[in-house]
Amino acid sequence: MPEILARTVEVTRRYGAVTALDRVSLDIHAGELVGLLGPNGAGKSTLINLFAGLRRPTSGAVELFGGSPRDPARRRGIGVTPQETGLPPTLRVGECVDFVAAHYPGALGRQALLERFDLADLARRQIGGLSGGQKRRLAVALAFAGEPRLVFLDEPTTGLDVEARHALWDGIRRFHAAGGTVVLTSHYLEEIEALAERVVVIAEGRVLADDTMAAVRGLVSVHRVTVSVPDPSVVTGLPGVLGVEHQGARAHLLTADADTLVRELVLADVPFSGLEVRPTSLEEAFLTVTAQRQPVA
Repeated sequence: MPEILARTVEVTRRYGAVTALDRVSLDIHAGELVGLLGPNGAGKSTLINLFAGLRRPTSGAVELFGGSPRDPARRRGIGVTPQETGLPPTLRVGECVDFVAAHYPGALGRQALLERFDLADLARRQIGGLSGGQKRRLAVALAFAGEPRLVFLDEPTTGLDVEARHALWDGIRRFHAAGGTVVLTSHYLEEIEALAERVVVIAEGRVLADDTMAAVRGLVSVHRVTVSVPDPSVVTGLPGVLGVEHQGARAHLLTADADTLVRELVLADVPFSGLEVRPTSLEEAFLTVTAQRQPVA
């Protein structure tokens, strides 16, 4: 088993009467690319703040590289991009990179970092003159300045257009391919599908699922059956239908047993055409798991 770089053991974190995390146990191993999924308020950012030593648990234990996350020597081995960042507007991009890199004994060179995240052409631009998306790309790049072993990215591509998002994904992939470990949160489910090998689903402060991408989809055993029917309402009451979405004459049915559902369509003498059956997307699995609000064994 690869080395455990970060760990929580039965961690609970409360903010007054609000329980942000409820007895969460989680190990992050060297070389992993982990996606944290969950709705707003699920506890994802709190978990990252605990790993980064920015918050203390109310109860339970948090470890980073085998010790306390509040130990500066251990924290030098991580990079973090929080959801909200404040960058000095009068500094140039290159100057900001140099300033952050100066805090680390083995920092990545300015040019190499900027090229990794497609920022080389902005090196002499003042941060205050950058667009919101460019600032976000810089904030993510800075998490990699110290050549960290482990990087935490909280909603890394918020505000980015499609092209910039894909450029950022490439930088993250290159870091991971070289042996780096990444934990990222995202509301873009396609982002988790594109990057993560392991998916942790969190809701109401609890871990509901923790497995590979394929396994998280399989945990809910849901398929999507799509058919064209003259009257979409006729499929709503069929046995085994967990959810229905209508798009004109096309009906998209979620079901745990696609074979039985198709038989029911035939037995009910429902005229249909254009039958398609496929496994759930990560989004469909995610919505199903979080709706259950119970950990999946």
